[in-house]
Amino acid sequence: MTPRRWIEYLAAILVGNAIYFLVLFPGLPRALQHQPFRFDAGLGLAFFCCVMLYGVIRLASRHAQRWNRRSLMR
Repeated sequence: MTPRRWIEYLAAILVGNAIYFLVLFPGLPRALQHQPFRFDAGLGLAFFCCVMLYGVIRLASRHAQRWNRRSLMR
């Protein structure tokens, strides 16, 4: 594991949970709201937010690398 990968993981977890708890949580039905110290649908939804955000980070990183390689060849 590289330090860059750990930073990507940390960013995905922090921002993904912020999106879930600050944006999605207030409007969700009670069944999808995470309850502390339980495994429930809300925990799964928060995990899904983090995984999706990590995917976006990795895609953006690859896109930036390709863009940088192309601009160096010009």
